[in-house]
Amino acid sequence: MELKKAATAGTMESGDVMVTLCPAREGGVDLSLTSSVQQQFGRQIEAVIRDTLQKLGVEHAQVTAVDKGALDCTIRARVAAAVYRSAGETPERWEEL
Repeated sequence: MELKKAATAGTMESGDVMVTLCPAREGGVDLSLTSSVQQQFGRQIEAVIRDTLQKLGVEHAQVTAVDKGALDCTIRARVAAAVYRSAGETPERWEEL
């Protein structure tokens, strides 16, 4: 999926994650993660973000994620919402992620 504009999904509330995507033409996925639980779950959060982007066909992007203890399902939902907003598309089925 091709990202066309910057997009954000999520909040800064406890138990949520704010994901901001910016399109990139090259360089793969550049991910910047800040998390209140980074020591314990930083690698897992990054893996969920990268996996979701891969499943949605995003190859190049600048991603900023500010996590406040979100569950994996919330992280996937926020990443997907930001991708679809950036691409200007509407998903046929959300459950596929």
